[in-house]
Amino acid sequence: MSHRRRHHSARAAKSARKPAVDVEHRASPTPERMRRAGTDFARGASGQITLSDSPLARSLTRGVITREQFLAAQKYRHHWYHSGLAERLVSPDLDGRFAKDFASYAGIPKSEMQLFHRQRYREAVQTIGKIGSQVLDSVVCRDVGLEQMGYALGWGTRAQAYAAAVESMKTALDALCTLWGVG
Repeated sequence: MSHRRRHHSARAAKSARKPAVDVEHRASPTPERMRRAGTDFARGASGQITLSDSPLARSLTRGVITREQFLAAQKYRHHWYHSGLAERLVSPDLDGRFAKDFASYAGIPKSEMQLFHRQRYREAVQTIGKIGSQVLDSVVCRDVGLEQMGYALGWGTRAQAYAAAVESMKTALDALCTLWGVG
């Protein structure tokens, strides 16, 4: 008897399924998401939409920075990420059962590759200075908006904050272009 019920429920589930939806309608972002992206998106041949929300990509498409500065920023982010400085996305262990020994690798690179990238990153930070590294770490590595970075630098109005962050970023990226021979 239970066999018949299962068979009947499977048939009912098949008939209750919704018809397949076009890729364009299934994969489209919400109107709010598109409004936030503004004009910084591209639609591929398959209907896939790529949103350019990083402040660095927006700066390049709007002509705020040059292609060489963009490449230097990507290289800076590459060294920052591979040196192990990026925050890890992990779930909290509320019970503490899987706690690690935090003293084992405190500040010590775990591999030669990580040591290499950390050396390149430190060399870049020394070249661009404290303010330049703060701006690039926030804007390039952590995707903080230029206006927010300008406010963090101490500017009060939106226009001043944006202009100050852009100038600090461009100055730091020019120094990195010279250091790494980009362009």
